[in-house]
Amino acid sequence: MDSLTCKNCGEISSVTPSTHQIRCHGCETLFSTGSPSNEVWTTGENPIVESRGFETRCSLSRRSKDWSQELQKKKTEAKNFFKGKCSSSKHPQNQPWTQSPNLVTSDLPPRGKRALICGVSYKKQKCELKGSAQDVRSIRDLLVEVYDFPTASIRILAEEEPYFPPTRKNIEDHFKWLVRNIQPGDSLVFYFSGHGKRQRDHIGDEIDGFDETICPMDFETNGMILDNDINDAIVKPLTQDVTLHAIVDSCHSGTVLDLPRVFNNTTGKWEDNSPPSGAYKGTKGGKAICFSACEDYQLAADTSAFSVEMTGAMTITFIQATRAAFEKNKNITYQDIMNYMHHTLKQAHKSGRLSGIFRIFHRRILQDPQLSASVEFDTNTEFNL
Repeated sequence: MDSLTCKNCGEISSVTPSTHQIRCHGCETLFSTGSPSNEVWTTGENPIVESRGFETRCSLSRRSKDWSQELQKKKTEAKNFFKGKCSSSKHPQNQPWTQSPNLVTSDLPPRGKRALICGVSYKKQKCELKGSAQDVRSIRDLLVEVYDFPTASIRILAEEEPYFPPTRKNIEDHFKWLVRNIQPGDSLVFYFSGHGKRQRDHIGDEIDGFDETICPMDFETNGMILDNDINDAIVKPLTQDVTLHAIVDSCHSGTVLDLPRVFNNTTGKWEDNSPPSGAYKGTKGGKAICFSACEDYQLAADTSAFSVEMTGAMTITFIQATRAAFEKNKNITYQDIMNYMHHTLKQAHKSGRLSGIFRIFHRRILQDPQLSASVEFDTNTEFNL
């Protein structure tokens, strides 16, 4: 992984070695990398790091005292020299990939509807997934065509140009974008397609004793993102009349947002998932709802059982349910979606069609999608975004 520093504002961004264009996190300016006529980036050292039996490019740790001091010095110098230039720039923001990408930007998140879509393929890593790229395209199309999301209100992190790569830093930065300046009536969506893991909980706020995580593309060098951190970033900031829907297609994703209520699809009742420690996991008056690929102890899969291309099993069944209702001009409820996903995946599992690249390194696939929320609600309510 390469590290590039913007000479306009001093912000550091992570990029893949093959990237030709990048948008600065700090000033939103789009630049070409490696172009002699547009020398706006400085490149840091990139040591080879041995990880899981293969080489990964990564940026130098910013925890180094000397490096941090030098970085701060360069940031201050750059900001002083170019003061005022970045804020006056108006550049188009990135949109989903096409043969000729049309890049568009906005300085502030749009009002109304906005979405963050993350698809991690782990290219050239042993844990590579084949379905994440297709998942990103499918979810983006669903939001635009069925739920009327403006393309300018969708941010995508993916391992395809012209998007920012889904590194840990980029995902965490875009969490801030997702909830920035939210207002009553806003509808937010967070979608993640990639690997998920579990690790031992050491602070006593997990009923099962494990924290759930999502894995950015650089998780082996820069770490995973814990459920506690996701809750702090995009759940707790939700204010009155703001709704967040999360759709997480990864292993162990049942309570990956750490929401205090979990719906039992067998009994039809909500169950208490509040932390034993008493920590608050709710919102500031808004509502958070999460569709997860499986329960915390379960696995999720990539599969070609439902389409020609490899895709996340939970993602494709979620899309099938919602698109079918849209095409028939019918309403669909949260319960309808859960029932469809459960039934479809169960039938595929029984028939042996649910196979492919697993979203964790196991042979068996057991997958029961799960619904969780910040507060209990009637699951027979109409689903909308």
